[in-house]
Amino acid sequence: MDEPDAEFGAVDPNIPDEGPSAPPPGWLDDVHGYQGHKGGGDHPLYPPPPAYHPQPELNRNTSVPNVRVPSVSEDVAREALLRFVESKWRYSSKPARNLVFKDLKPVLVYRYRLETFTETRSSNWSFESYNGQPVDGPQYGVSPQPWDIQVMMPQRFCDRVEKVRVPHSSIVKVCHMCSGCGRVRCGGCMGRGRKRCTMCHGSGTRRAHSNHKRGSSSTVCTSCHGRGNKRCLSCHGHGFKTCSVCHGSQNLMHFIQLTVTWKNNRSEFIPDRQPDFPDENFQKVTGDPFFVDESALVYPIEGFPDQEICDVSRRLIHEHLERHSATSRILQQRQTVELVPLTQAHYAYSGKTYSFFVYGAENQVFMAKYPSACSVL
Repeated sequence: MDEPDAEFGAVDPNIPDEGPSAPPPGWLDDVHGYQGHKGGGDHPLYPPPPAYHPQPELNRNTSVPNVRVPSVSEDVAREALLRFVESKWRYSSKPARNLVFKDLKPVLVYRYRLETFTETRSSNWSFESYNGQPVDGPQYGVSPQPWDIQVMMPQRFCDRVEKVRVPHSSIVKVCHMCSGCGRVRCGGCMGRGRKRCTMCHGSGTRRAHSNHKRGSSSTVCTSCHGRGNKRCLSCHGHGFKTCSVCHGSQNLMHFIQLTVTWKNNRSEFIPDRQPDFPDENFQKVTGDPFFVDESALVYPIEGFPDQEICDVSRRLIHEHLERHSATSRILQQRQTVELVPLTQAHYAYSGKTYSFFVYGAENQVFMAKYPSACSVL
């Protein structure tokens, strides 16, 4: 039987321990116009220059045309109720077919929506393995300022993120993880290539229990075959691993990566006009957008029959301008007033009165109570 190994293997002093996964502070020099990166991990925002901000006109407002209140017929209300009942296995369709309508009461519901399409720019140091590819460094010129870099704008009011390498910001340095070695010492075996056997705790033998009263005897450990140690699975016995940062290339090319974020910032408001109807249900349906106003900046609605819509228009426009112009460029705004159909249907069945709501262009149904709800046992 082999004697247990006193030493698992010699450690190569030329292979370094793992360094930091990100460049340490001071590793990279500042690039004019992109100051603020600390250790390569921060993403500072760059407010757009004043010339990029559209300026609102004072005392300007927008008028909205009047509309009629939509309503549904008895046939439409009954058909919507039948569809609703068919989706509920506990409900019988008999009341929906035989009910008698008493009143169909339309409710005037407006939904106001403000959308502000913005562009935000931030940056961070990034890197890739250097394998001899061209290096666009400061020797080719000064890096353009964040808002001077041309980026193709996507379709308006659609979210998108684009990452762009800043021209003339690239620089090659030795890898901070492996100090330019391309390999790092295995942390699992501390560079020895072998690890102590966990089954026999390095002794190479295991105690075999006997049924006889004389006690037990030792047998060769079947896990390490008596060696007391096993090959490190992490490094396959080499004692080192290829650097996970430079992938063995020994050098990294660092560059500033500009992140351009386009975002459609939305705010919606629906006045509470019917206490028996949950307003969150309106989020599931569409309506008739009878008024759409789109411009670089939109202006508060004035003279609309529902004063609450005028007030919320003024408030949200002010909030969006204050919130988004501080760090972003406002590219376009759009405000919409949508008429969302809502009808309360009162009906009688078996001598009792009930009601339900038909809402949205999709004629969805909401009801708090339905006659003849049967339970299946």
